[in-house]
Amino acid sequence: MFMVFPWLAALAAYLLGSLSFAVIVSRAMGLSDPRGYGSGNPGATNVLRSGSKKAAIATLLLDAFKGWLPVMLVKWFGEPYGLGDGTMAAVGLAAFLGHLYPVFFRFQGGKGVATAVGVLLAFQPLLALATVASFAIIVFFFRYVSLASMVAALFAPAYYLLGNGVAWQASGEKTLALMAMGVLLIWRHRENIRRLWAGTESKLGSKKKP
Repeated sequence: MFMVFPWLAALAAYLLGSLSFAVIVSRAMGLSDPRGYGSGNPGATNVLRSGSKKAAIATLLLDAFKGWLPVMLVKWFGEPYGLGDGTMAAVGLAAFLGHLYPVFFRFQGGKGVATAVGVLLAFQPLLALATVASFAIIVFFFRYVSLASMVAALFAPAYYLLGNGVAWQASGEKTLALMAMGVLLIWRHRENIRRLWAGTESKLGSKKKP
């Protein structure tokens, strides 16, 4: 019976991840569907283009929360059911996949940055802090959110392994989950990569030409 629990936990995490809060928050606040303007990406950065900082912040926090919650539920309550690091890794990845490919929104999801941060925070708060700090440094010096997101995605599993035995005990399952999320996040930024290469990617704070 216990063999079923990891699968049920992963399914529940995927369904939670499939809640596209960019769309839900925008509808609740009477804003346009974020899939219909700007980059078309249902994420906090694109919601910000609506002009509502409150909606963008709410989207950011809720997207991170749905990555954090399923991992923490396994951490808090999973041990009696035989759920450990492997299940935590699985539900974190499942929530991330739900954000990327949400079953409730025709599998048209976002790029997963905030949800990935939520997963990192649940895995190890210091890991999340180090990764977010790397993101902030890249944004500060280069002003490319997409570049900062991809660099952070690469650094996260590296930090996790470097901190093994020093700040935490790393697990193979979580390492694989972090690597998978990093690869998927970079893949979702492939259009940004093309624009970065062509020199046409928008910088943070810059206004697009009409």
